[in-house]
Amino acid sequence: MASFIAMRFLACIVFVLCSATAYAQLSATFYNTSCPNLLSTVQAAVKQAVANEKRMGASLLRLHFHDCFVNGCDGSVLLDDSSSITGEKTAVPNNNSARGFDVIDTIKSQVEGVCSGVVSCADIVAIAARDSVVALGGPTWTVQLGRRDSRTASLSAANTNIPPPTSNLSALISLFQAQGLSTKDMVVLAGAHTIGQARCTSFRAHIYNESNINAAYATSLKTNCPSTGSDNNLSPLDLVTPTTFDINYYSNLRNQKGLLHSDQQLYNGGSTDSMVTSYSNNKNTFFSDFGTCMINMGNVNPLTGTSGEIHKNCRKPN
Repeated sequence: MASFIAMRFLACIVFVLCSATAYAQLSATFYNTSCPNLLSTVQAAVKQAVANEKRMGASLLRLHFHDCFVNGCDGSVLLDDSSSITGEKTAVPNNNSARGFDVIDTIKSQVEGVCSGVVSCADIVAIAARDSVVALGGPTWTVQLGRRDSRTASLSAANTNIPPPTSNLSALISLFQAQGLSTKDMVVLAGAHTIGQARCTSFRAHIYNESNINAAYATSLKTNCPSTGSDNNLSPLDLVTPTTFDINYYSNLRNQKGLLHSDQQLYNGGSTDSMVTSYSNNKNTFFSDFGTCMINMGNVNPLTGTSGEIHKNCRKPN
């Protein structure tokens, strides 16, 4: 009986250690030996892509967000539709909206040139997100690596898990909590809207039907976003410095100049008002917290060890 209990106890220890090891496989040094030129290769490609088009920095950052919120940071957002897979690119949050796939293809090709079959597409997306923020004047952080790529995708999870621009504060908090992320993570990561643009269809209801928006700002937006039609016309998420990663997003919210309904929810008499005020006054705090929260998001349910695979082509399983 004693030996049986001892064996059960040992088995439990092994299980816990194995579980911890699987999670701990994300590491900043994961590719130091197998692909020592990885980070410099990705950085150079991202800098070139952002130099060619400033908006691309926001697009690459958004890809990482949309990847992690759908069954973890596993590269599934990159998969094309095929006879065996329905991808996530046609999900409502991504259709005619998610972009940068060609840049990821280019980076993957360059990475394959320096270390073939070693680096996952999911990790390339994570690194590219960081390098995009840096290229636009934002903070840096140490990207944890070792993710593997998913063989499948989930259109339904993309439609369910990614917060829509119509979300109220309670919905935003719940959707982030579902990923193991806190309200602080949500407010900080929303600060990514200091760069990038949104389509008219995403903010039309906010500027025509809601009162918690600066009247002059709403009027200025209506010239490019009529009440009907022109769904794909773009407006910057940060009207002050749309291609610079800074804290003007939070200042805009305090002045009721959030482009999306979901943006203005962060400063609308609710529980997150104080955080918005704090970040609008302290760039260093926001920059530090943004790096921490990006690491938190990058830790959402990665495939590690022998799970998944290393895609040769980011658009399809091997």
